[in-house]
Amino acid sequence: MAQSVFMAGILVGGLVLGALSDRFGRKPILISSYLLLGASGSGAAFSPTFSIYAVFRFLCGFSISGISLSTAILNVEWVSTRFRAIKSIAVGFFYTFGQFVLPGLAYAIPQWRWLQLTVSVPFLTFFLLSWWLPESIRWMVLSGKSSKALKTLRQVAAFNGKKEEGEKLSLEELKLNLQKEISLAKARHGIADLFRTPVLRRVTLCLSLAWFATGFAYYSLAMGVEEFGVNLYLLQLIFGGVDVPAKFITMLSISYLGRHITEGVVLLLAGGCILALIFVPLDLMTLRTVLAVFGKGCLSGSFSCLFLYTSELYPTVIRQTGMGASNLWARVGSMTAPLVKITGELQPFIPNIIFGTIALLGGSAALFLPETLNRALPETIEDIETWSLRAKEPKPEPEAEKSSQRIPLQPCEPGPGPS
Repeated sequence: MAQSVFMAGILVGGLVLGALSDRFGRKPILISSYLLLGASGSGAAFSPTFSIYAVFRFLCGFSISGISLSTAILNVEWVSTRFRAIKSIAVGFFYTFGQFVLPGLAYAIPQWRWLQLTVSVPFLTFFLLSWWLPESIRWMVLSGKSSKALKTLRQVAAFNGKKEEGEKLSLEELKLNLQKEISLAKARHGIADLFRTPVLRRVTLCLSLAWFATGFAYYSLAMGVEEFGVNLYLLQLIFGGVDVPAKFITMLSISYLGRHITEGVVLLLAGGCILALIFVPLDLMTLRTVLAVFGKGCLSGSFSCLFLYTSELYPTVIRQTGMGASNLWARVGSMTAPLVKITGELQPFIPNIIFGTIALLGGSAALFLPETLNRALPETIEDIETWSLRAKEPKPEPEAEKSSQRIPLQPCEPGPGPS
C-alpha cells in the first residue's frame, strides 16, 4: 500500500509540477522539490501512524517528479546539441550509483526509520546547492524576462572564462535573435496543446505508450525479485551493476544511430526477455536471473533515452508540460503492474504475457517518432510541423545530374550521304 501511495505521488507530481514549471520556471520547481523531499522524507522516518507515513510518502513521490523533470529539462536547455546525449546519460549514472549505495546502507542500517532518515537528510543539502544553478535561458526569454536572461548569460560566460564575449552581448541582439520566439510566447499553452497538431498528436500518443510500457515492464521485474532465488541485497547490486554497460551502450546508440531506433530496440529486447521467461523452467534460476537482469538493463536504457528524447521532441513553450504528461504514463504503468501480477494466481504465465506484449507495443510505437539526432531544440509548436514537412521533401538530386537534365534534347536530323 505504501509503495502504491508513493507511485501515486509521482504520478500527480508529474501532472502538477510539469505545468507549473512551464509557468514559473524550472529552477523554482527544482529548489522547492528538493526542500519538500528532504522534509517529507525526514517526516516519514518519525511518523507515529501508518496514515501519516503514507501522506509523507505521497509527498516524497510528488517531489521526486519535480526533481527528475526539472533536471532533465535544464540539461537539454543548457547543454549543446553535440554533448546533450552524453550529459543526459552521465546524469543517469548517478542514479545507478545510488542503486549501488542503497543495498549497503540497508544492510548496515536494518532499522527502517534510521535508514529513511539517512537517505532523506542529504536532500536538504541539495536544496541549498540548487540555488547556485542558473535558470533556463530559453524559458526566461520566452517568458519575457530578456534582461534577466542576458545577465545570466554574462555570468555563465564569465564562469566559463569567456567574460569578454559575454560583455559584448546586448539586449537588442538577444531580442533580435529570438524575436519570433518572443512574439509567440505571449500565447497561453497547456495540456490541450499536446494534441493541437497532427505531428504533436502522434508524438504524444507514441511517447505515452513508450513511457507506459517502460514503467509497466520495469516494475514487473522489480517486484518479482523473489522469483529468481537470489539474495535480495545481491540481486539489487546486480540490478544496479547492469545499468553501467546498459547506459553506456545507450549513450553510444543515441549519439550515432539515433533516438527512435534506440528506444524502439531496447523496448523490443525487453519485451522479448520477459516473454522468454515463460518458457524457462523455474529450476533454471541462473538463466532466469540472466534474462531478468538483461531485460532490466534494456528498460533502464529506455528510461535514459526517453528523458532525453521527450525533452527534445516537445518545443520549449510546452516542454515541461509534455515531460510531465509523458512521465505520468510511466507511473500509471508502475501502479498497474501489481494488479497484473495478481493474474498469476489464475495461470503463472499470464503476467509475463501481458508485460512482454505491452513492451513490444511500446517499442513498435517508438519507431514512428521523428528523429532528433543533431537537430536544434524546437522552440515553438510550428517548429515540430516544419520537421515533418522537411522529412517528407524529396532529397535534392546531385548537381551534376541536375545539369545534365537541363541540356535540351536535340532532334536527330539525317546528315548528308557519302559523296
